[in-house]
Amino acid sequence: MFKKILIANRGEIACRVIKTARRMGIKTVAVYSEADVAALHTDMADEAMFIGPPPSSESYLVMDRIVQACLDSGAEAVHPGYGFLSENATFARKLARNKITLIGPKPNAMTAMGDKIESKKLAMAAGVNTIPGHTEALKDEKEALKVARKIGYPVMMKASAGGGGKGMRVAFSDDEVREGFGSAVREAMSSFGDDRVFIEKYIQEPRHIEIQVMGDSHGNVIYLGERECSVQRRHQKVIEEAPSPFVTVAMRRAMGEQAVALAKAVNYQSAGTVEFIVDKDRNFFFLEMNTRLQVEHPVTEFVTGLDLVEIMIKVAAGEKLPLTQEQVELKGWAVEARIYAEDPFRNFLPSTGRLVRYLSPEEGPFVRVDTGVYEGGEISIYYDPMIAKLITTGATRDHALDHMRRALDEFYIYGVNHNIDFLSALVSHPRFVTGKLTTNFIAEEYPDGFHPADLPHEDPDMMVAVAAAVHRRYQERAAAISGQLSGHERQVHDDWVVFMGGEYFPVRTIRRGEVCEVTISGEPRVVEMDWNLGEQLIKAKVDSKPVCIKLQRMNVAYRLFHAGSQVDVLVLSPKVAEYEHHMPVKEPPDLSKFLLSPMPGLLVSLAVAEGDEVKAGEELCIVEAMKMENVLRAQRDGVVQGIKAAPGDSLMVDQVILEFA
Repeated sequence: MFKKILIANRGEIACRVIKTARRMGIKTVAVYSEADVAALHTDMADEAMFIGPPPSSESYLVMDRIVQACLDSGAEAVHPGYGFLSENATFARKLARNKITLIGPKPNAMTAMGDKIESKKLAMAAGVNTIPGHTEALKDEKEALKVARKIGYPVMMKASAGGGGKGMRVAFSDDEVREGFGSAVREAMSSFGDDRVFIEKYIQEPRHIEIQVMGDSHGNVIYLGERECSVQRRHQKVIEEAPSPFVTVAMRRAMGEQAVALAKAVNYQSAGTVEFIVDKDRNFFFLEMNTRLQVEHPVTEFVTGLDLVEIMIKVAAGEKLPLTQEQVELKGWAVEARIYAEDPFRNFLPSTGRLVRYLSPEEGPFVRVDTGVYEGGEISIYYDPMIAKLITTGATRDHALDHMRRALDEFYIYGVNHNIDFLSALVSHPRFVTGKLTTNFIAEEYPDGFHPADLPHEDPDMMVAVAAAVHRRYQERAAAISGQLSGHERQVHDDWVVFMGGEYFPVRTIRRGEVCEVTISGEPRVVEMDWNLGEQLIKAKVDSKPVCIKLQRMNVAYRLFHAGSQVDVLVLSPKVAEYEHHMPVKEPPDLSKFLLSPMPGLLVSLAVAEGDEVKAGEELCIVEAMKMENVLRAQRDGVVQGIKAAPGDSLMVDQVILEFA
């Protein structure tokens, strides 16, 4: 067994690998860029090696620096995690030349499976179901149109070296091919340094289901069940689970056996994932093989009881797989939610900054948190905006989802925008609960984006009761302050009016220790909370039912978050409530004459010039953020009066790009 390994990655996956290596008695070496000097993975490892400036192209992707870090530290093996160099055959060969073991598959398997065009040909030869399509790289837009018409719309244009949703475009017409082909090519080159794009049939009402495989150097390959990864946004997975609520026993066996056949065809050694797209009739087609550990691997670990990183390390050291296919047993259910630094209110655009507050749920037999951040740390502009992965398990799917909902309520993040409320809404959505999923689920259910303030809470009186109980506690503290002017001391009254969601709720509050009885319209609600003033998480019981509500105090108002809902609350005296009726509402400024950048990013191109007439829906410009191109379009007809930014400019959020007459 290795005595020391280097993790050629950062963030939560680096921390996750370090935990397993430590348990196995293996020393670890972290690598870090200038942006990650104070990162969690740097602190957790036994040693840390500096490898360059913040951009990944100058640090985490520089193979020679990683190899040199291994030689300098004496690391015998490298775990690449996922992303960066994890599927790079050239990197694997460099390590081999320096007698360093890659904890992953052999280079030939990476090469075969890393190219979507070649992997599809191999899959067909191995007897794996494949999607109808054109398996050669397209020369130009003209050929793309010809192939798309031959296959029949809709089609999917995909980067051959792609992954993570980059370099992918769906087209339902010739016009969409013309528009999407160039964008896919540019995005492919920007993300992978390879501009080859191919076309295949786009499966409608699709599910994304993948099979985890594991192989060793002794010719053994097994599959470890499936993962349901259909809940996606812009081809990026949001929630994953194992097993799939859609897969039957016979279907699991058929998919698993095809995945194993493909892995054996390339002499696969290590953890890998064969991804399938599945139609509504349970027909499944090969999508791609990822020759690395997947982000969502923890759900498989929960239902199999296996540590996949440990098996990867042992296989790389030459050991046999610890079990046979007959010994693989799936127990219970597991769900994973990806917590990102992004703003659901602004079409999920990335958010960067400092984590002023970071409180994660308590881990235990049903809850696991994989993260690479800490309170006071920073979400960098240079890397993936993932904050953490929250994984929950249970005997059944319903149990696992119950734990997920509670754990999301207990997750508090302040300082950057995040998607926790969105995740809470997803796992409570009736369609998700029944398992009626497709990869279009989010687009269909949230066509205009996500707005938590517009989502009604299932029990608004409960939120009113908690707000009233919290306000009572603050009033009692104010009344206890010494030195108040005699005869004008603060009085704590029992009667209040709660203003929430445009409605007024007259309430009466009576507190006895940790218990506050709140009467709303004659109906009593009992709020019991072990809570201290200033804490952001309120763990309480309302009518004996446990709840966890997140609280932000905003001057005289309270903002409460629970189960995906967000409400702003004012608790007023009856007299002040009378005046509140007459308060004017300040109208927001009219910004319709400006095109504002919705995100920090790079202005790639402008499609218009000063004086141009534009029609609603017409392309105005392209802004790139996190290696993804975002096309900004005109909302209405107009004339371009002024251009306020030039291609190549770095844009801030809400920076003016164009002004209209």
